[in-house]
Amino acid sequence: GTLNHFAYDLGVEDARDLARAVEQGDGVRVDVGRFGSGRKRGVFLNTFSLGVYPELVRERERWSERIGGWPAGVLAALRVLRADRHPLQAEFQGECRPLWLLFAGNGTYHRMGLAPGRRLDLADGVLDVRVVHGGRKPALRLLSAAIAGPLTRSPAHAAVQVRRLHLTGVAPGTLLAYDGEVTEVDDEVWLEKLPEALTVYRPLPHH
Repeated sequence: GTLNHFAYDLGVEDARDLARAVEQGDGVRVDVGRFGSGRKRGVFLNTFSLGVYPELVRERERWSERIGGWPAGVLAALRVLRADRHPLQAEFQGECRPLWLLFAGNGTYHRMGLAPGRRLDLADGVLDVRVVHGGRKPALRLLSAAIAGPLTRSPAHAAVQVRRLHLTGVAPGTLLAYDGEVTEVDDEVWLEKLPEALTVYRPLPHH
C-alpha cells in the first residue's frame, strides 16, 4: 500500500527491519506535504495528484505483471481515453492550460531502471511536481506518460521542484487523490511542504 512505499524509502523493507527500527533504530525527521481546497485540508507522506493519474497508475499496475510494463501503459491510456475523460483546466505557473494530470511527490522521485520511482531523501524540502499537458495531441501525451510511467522524465511532461504550489481555475468536483485517498476539489488548490515535520525511526545500517 501507499504507506509501504514510504517505509521502503525509509529503509524498512520487511518485518525484521521494522523490529530493528523500533528496538535500536535511528530517529530521523522527515518532510510532510500539506494541501487545501476550500475547507478541505489534508497531509500526505507520498503523493498528491489531480486528474487521471490514480486511474492511470491503477490500470498500469493491474496489467503490468501479466503483459509487461510497456503494453500495460498502452492499455491503461486507452482505457482512460475510452472512458471519454477530458483534460482538466488549471492555471499552473501563471498560465491557464489543459492538464491531463498533475502529480506532486513529497520529496524528489528518482527512476531506477524499470522499477517504480524511489526517493533517496525524505527531507529534501521540495515538492516534486510533474505535469502532463493536454494541449496539442493530448491523447499522444497521455499515451506517452502511461507507457513510460508518470514519474519518468519525458518531453511530454513538465517537471519542477517547488516548496509551494497554487492552482486556480480547477473545476469544483475534479478528483483529487492523496496517499490512496480520493476526494473532490472545492475551490482553488494549494500545496506546501512542511520541512522535517514528522519524526520516524529507521533501522541502523548493518555493520
